[in-house]
Amino acid sequence: MNIRDIDHITLTVSDIERSVRWYHEVFDLPIIEFDDGRRGVKLGKQKINFQVATAPHLPVAKHPTVGAADFAIIATDPLANILSHLTNYAVEIIDGPLPKQGAQGPMTSVYVRDPDENLIEIGKYDN
Repeated sequence: MNIRDIDHITLTVSDIERSVRWYHEVFDLPIIEFDDGRRGVKLGKQKINFQVATAPHLPVAKHPTVGAADFAIIATDPLANILSHLTNYAVEIIDGPLPKQGAQGPMTSVYVRDPDENLIEIGKYDN
């Protein structure tokens, strides 16, 4: 088996439209529609799908839980621009900037939470 990439992640959220709007506005991710009206956002070559725990799309994780996700995204903007952008959108930085080791090398990260309290690491590679 030759596994090469991640296609998508699915976040369990309390309000799909609120999440789509937040990820679109805060991270400037394009909104996508698929499978008879489902909505998500495009993130590079991947996508983020959203579902509510009361109506998940099958098959589903054994315990779909709002606010349980923890993932990292990569930004290409200078760190000062990232911090300013988050401030402009009233997104609280809960930790960082911190030196971290990403999948492709050293990076500087800040941590934020989305409206459902999912933890998002925003990394900027140092090189």
